[in-house]
Amino acid sequence: MRLEGWGYQVGLAASGAEARDLIESFDPDVVVSDVIMPEMSGLELLRSLRAGDPSLPVVLITAQGSVDLAVEAMKEGALDFVTKPLDYQKLKAILAAAEKEIELRRKSQRLLSQLDQGAGFGSLVGRSRAMRDVYELVRSVGATDAGVIITGESGTGKELVAHTVHQLSHRSHGPFVAINAAAIPESLIESEIFGHEKGAFTGATGTRAGCFELANRGTLFLDEIVEMPVALQPKLLRVIEDGRVRRLGGSHELSVDVRVLAATNQSPQEAVDAGRLRQDLFYRLHVFAITLPPLRSRTSDIPILAQHFVREFNAKHGTRLEGLRDEAMELLRSYPWPGNVRELRNVIERAVILARNGWIEPAQLPPYVLNPRASAAGRIVLPLGVSLAEAEKELILTTLRNAGNNRAEAARRLGLDVKTIRNKLKQYGME
Repeated sequence: MRLEGWGYQVGLAASGAEARDLIESFDPDVVVSDVIMPEMSGLELLRSLRAGDPSLPVVLITAQGSVDLAVEAMKEGALDFVTKPLDYQKLKAILAAAEKEIELRRKSQRLLSQLDQGAGFGSLVGRSRAMRDVYELVRSVGATDAGVIITGESGTGKELVAHTVHQLSHRSHGPFVAINAAAIPESLIESEIFGHEKGAFTGATGTRAGCFELANRGTLFLDEIVEMPVALQPKLLRVIEDGRVRRLGGSHELSVDVRVLAATNQSPQEAVDAGRLRQDLFYRLHVFAITLPPLRSRTSDIPILAQHFVREFNAKHGTRLEGLRDEAMELLRSYPWPGNVRELRNVIERAVILARNGWIEPAQLPPYVLNPRASAAGRIVLPLGVSLAEAEKELILTTLRNAGNNRAEAARRLGLDVKTIRNKLKQYGME
């Protein structure tokens, strides 16, 4: 009667066995049970219910003399317990807390249901208007063999877009080969792309196929195309147009059938104007353009992305987290995400590893997400007396961190070339 007076719909069972049968049809959100009962104790009922549904909250009622039994039940997964004579205010508070937990679980299940129903496109996740526009472009270009340049900030998912385009094409059964022009030393990039014969240069102890050969009858994804050495770009253009490649040190050409997709986190037109990207190569690749929005402009996608990553890292780390508390989710939605989806993914993996009670709490989020203003985002604070070399190191590493560890983007922000960043990291022992 008291529970119904609080607005709850109540099903009544006279024993543990009867409760199990009733639960099948009544499907309660919470079970409130005595501990000492004939035939089946409250503890046995708890074990039986948790075997069927580990998430079903069970509140136990116990006499003062059997508190130890109730504590044992808590260890086995009971939500809480109250002692006789009943403290109704405590029971009401326990049920109110359970109600919040249940609603949170329902939100989590809704997000999972959206994921299962396809809240995205291919490997891409999100339902915002901006992402639906991207999906339409990907769908339009996927079935063709047209060249595509994918632009967007570091960490927005340019390679995922390229992979989705590949999956939609008639080349989907062929290889998908990705290469990042900013991550390969300039002295090695020609060999990586075109391959080399044994003895072509010092250290070439054997024959090696380049990316074009590896991607034959498939797709080659050239990330950070703007960082491709200008001297190498005419050779790249010729292979794209002629479909023939010659390894370094080789005497004959090989025929290849490769679709080339390119990406950059910079403006390709500005790179052409600055002389860092050849205009003829730009026009050959820029038949179609897809621009990915930054995460801060599609915050409505953050909950479903976060749940997607919770599911991914549950599988990876063997955890069974439900999702994020509302407070934690609100912090994610209010953070500006300079590293975009890649940064969000890293934050969720960290939180999944640290979480202990089935949910990600604010305490498991990094300090810079908890308090963005105090995280010195956009600012670097250095102590007096620090050396110029140390100040330079802090500037480079902080910029790299805020750029999602993308060297090309960090170099652009600092007004340096990628080679300088690479040399500095090698100098710091962090290559």
